[in-house]
Amino acid sequence: MKRNFTIRQGALDGVEAFLSVAQHRSFRKAAVELGVTPSAISQAVRTLEARVGSALFIRTTRSVGLSEAGERFHARAKPAFEELVAASEVARDLGQRPAGLLRLTVPPSVVPILLEPLIASFCQAYPDVEVEIAANADLVDIAAEGFDAGIRLGQFIEADMIAVRLTPSLPLAVVGSPDYLRRRSRPEVIDDLRGHACLRLRRSNGSIAPWSFVSGKEAVEVVVSGPLIANDIPTVLRAAVEGVGLAQVPEPIAADAVKAGKLIPMLEPFAPMAPGVFLYYPGYRQMMPKLRAFIDHAKSHLGHSQQGPNL
Repeated sequence: MKRNFTIRQGALDGVEAFLSVAQHRSFRKAAVELGVTPSAISQAVRTLEARVGSALFIRTTRSVGLSEAGERFHARAKPAFEELVAASEVARDLGQRPAGLLRLTVPPSVVPILLEPLIASFCQAYPDVEVEIAANADLVDIAAEGFDAGIRLGQFIEADMIAVRLTPSLPLAVVGSPDYLRRRSRPEVIDDLRGHACLRLRRSNGSIAPWSFVSGKEAVEVVVSGPLIANDIPTVLRAAVEGVGLAQVPEPIAADAVKAGKLIPMLEPFAPMAPGVFLYYPGYRQMMPKLRAFIDHAKSHLGHSQQGPNL
């Protein structure tokens, strides 16, 4: 089989030509193997010899043999070049089928409601892919940190990322514990929050997120106050369960605690819709098959389980 052979300037110039000549003890046979002319092979070897500063072959009209320098060069160059070829094949293989390590950065709140149902079926469907999940409430530089992609609520994704919707829009729910509501009157309208302890989220840019509502057809943002600020939703949710105050979180995240009677939803007529959960990755990066497979699997699985029209 002929391989593509291009003579380039650099540390590896002429090495493949040298190894082929050394194997066949013939410039002509090396040229046939690499699909170039004998003169191109001869020039590549001469350039290599000039660069290393020593003759690598002993040439006669009837034969070609390795010099002492050529023997030593061959002993090291052959295994190194074979490793480079193998590395190229591995990289090419990863670019052709789902395989390798898939690293995802995910907020802790998303892991139980979104990823846990997916991981088992994905790993069974794609046994050659290893999945690493880094649960982190902060927005991280996925390229600098070596992640293939991130998963976040839509409003927290940078504009230069390619975003792929994983869930429909999610309603936001205001919830509080029965113990808290025994001590404080239940809010019936948005203005009632002024007299309540509200648990707040600090965004990755340092700002504190206001609470969002819908009043009639108008979107309303309310600056609330309270005893606790956290940078992740699970901490806020746990504090609400413990009766520290009221919390506003995506409804699916609070669903288990509401079902168990640990939290009570309120202000339902004013509940807004959050953008939903998205997977995102850098726009300049070619999508690898392992990531494409995960996206397709997630959309198929979530579309079946949630019947979301916006998936």
